Amino acid sequence: MELINKGKTKNVYKLENGNILLEFKDDVTGKDGVFDPGENQVGLTLEGSGAAALALTTFFFEKFKEKGIPTHYVSSNPEKKTMEVLAAKTFGQGLEFICRYKAVGSFFRRYHKYCEEGQDLKGFVEVTLKDDAAGDPPITKDGLILLNLMTAEEYETLTKLTKEISDVIKDILAEKGLDLYDLKLEFGRDKEGNIMLIDEVSGGNMRIYKGNQYIEPLSLPDLLLK
Repeated sequence: MELINKGKTKNVYKLENGNILLEFKDDVTGKDGVFDPGENQVGLTLEGSGAAALALTTFFFEKFKEKGIPTHYVSSNPEKKTMEVLAAKTFGQGLEFICRYKAVGSFFRRYHKYCEEGQDLKGFVEVTLKDDAAGDPPITKDGLILLNLMTAEEYETLTKLTKEISDVIKDILAEKGLDLYDLKLEFGRDKEGNIMLIDEVSGGNMRIYKGNQYIEPLSLPDLLLK
């Protein structure tokens, strides 16, 4: 297989059958040694975080499959910490769709003059450009269309999918007494041009609480999968 990219949290390989292999690493995003799913840099290394991310991603993708939600997931190998997925073309150089249920993290830092920390955001969806140097700036629907990153119809499809997927995850977590504050998702197109969920869905790209207690990403598999 051919190494395509060494990412912050995963290495990406191209397989002979045309699919992609994602190798999960123990690096997580954050700043000053503190995990933060909203950060765009590797902040620390947590032993076991790669295996945890793969276990949760597999769990969630299987749930999405049951509900007919399109994803790039094919299969996973827990021993090797890898997941085989369909090849996907990103929107531009990559976008993140963030669903926010509570005003925390980067949202609160940006808009703290207009909201209270922890304020209910009712599943508000925002889109950011994947651009580390620019700090992953937010972009509006009109901006996405103007820059030819997607059509108006695709934007509506993607925001609807983001909310649908986020609500599924929120409900699953609620069954375990956990509250989803926010999460980020990525989407791409398959070779036929169909939109599908890509990348991972794990504790590393969501913020979860139980009451007032923040749940560390490595703690989530024990709370959710056992």
